[in-house]
Amino acid sequence: MNQFESLSRRATEAPESGIVAVVNHGRLKPGLIPLWAGEGDEKTPEFIARPAADALLAGETFYTWQRGIPELRQALADYHARLFGRQLPLDAFCVTGSGMQAIKIAIEAVVDPGDEVIQITPAWPNFAAALGMSGGISVAAQLDYANGRWSIDPDRIASAITPRTRALFINTPSNPTGWTATRDDLVAILDLARKHGLWIIADEIYTRFFYAGGRAPSFMDIMEDDDRIIFVNTFSKNWSMTGWRVGWVVAPPSIIQVLENSVQYQTSGVAQFMQKGALAAVEQGEDYVEAQIAKATAARDLFCDALTGTNRVVTQKPDGAFYAFFRIDGVSDTRAAAIDIVDRAGVGLAPGTAFGDGGATFFRACFLRRLDHVEEAAGRLADYISSL
Repeated sequence: MNQFESLSRRATEAPESGIVAVVNHGRLKPGLIPLWAGEGDEKTPEFIARPAADALLAGETFYTWQRGIPELRQALADYHARLFGRQLPLDAFCVTGSGMQAIKIAIEAVVDPGDEVIQITPAWPNFAAALGMSGGISVAAQLDYANGRWSIDPDRIASAITPRTRALFINTPSNPTGWTATRDDLVAILDLARKHGLWIIADEIYTRFFYAGGRAPSFMDIMEDDDRIIFVNTFSKNWSMTGWRVGWVVAPPSIIQVLENSVQYQTSGVAQFMQKGALAAVEQGEDYVEAQIAKATAARDLFCDALTGTNRVVTQKPDGAFYAFFRIDGVSDTRAAAIDIVDRAGVGLAPGTAFGDGGATFFRACFLRRLDHVEEAAGRLADYISSL
């Protein structure tokens, strides 16, 4: 038996990212405009980076609270009170080493090997892969799609529930589609979870990027204290901190110790100096978030209008998040086309094949970038489309 064959099945069956394959092909191409990753083009602002750097230089480099320094957890509680009108105790929060780790510890808290979790698709692929590495099984409940718009039929979720179903993973606003659940959608989903005794893992990291104004509807708006909901979140999107790998979980206080235990045996906590940067983001970053939302709104309108203006693209402006998810008439193999677009147009897109059921014929483009880059990328894509 060779080395590979001696590895665990869960490790060897973890899929390679379909997005990374395109990134690896084009990342060194001169002049390429990269719209493939889920991040903006701004570096972390100084008001966040400076406190982290100062704390690092001051020697805040020792082990610290595994569930997060108290001042950061208090700031998160205050942030949620401002945003959702719901005052939560400190013991509802656990700081994590990224939103991805938040998802991983949520999975491990509620899913045993062989359990099923229903996921709304098309979907960000990392959840299903992380679930698989924990021995769980992802079950798709596909969004409906008509005239460029996405919507959910709660009966489709209900029909996917089996005796092995343990949880629902609900990402709204959605990566990649931009679908955003209405309050009625959330009520119907929560009713299903209550009826069947299921957990909800709620990924609402794009809740601030909601183009109808304010924030997106949230389970925070309708939940009761005894509901089985774990919220996963990250500092990455709102505050341009993707490379920091800092996130947080909001959960019933009765299970926070279980989540902290999982942190203990994965990373033993987030570096204190990084948490000082995260603290500054939450306490001082509201104007920055508002500016990012305004930037995304202008970029969304410019990019989507340019694509639909070709008369070869099927899409509508997303309700939330910061992605355009679109079809190009006559293109079915989006992975091969994404490589071709890198080579011929100098634009990096994520192929829809990476996003599971219902997504294979689409492309995803992240438009949270400076407007001249968005305009140039849209022009290059329009030229490419006209050449087909």
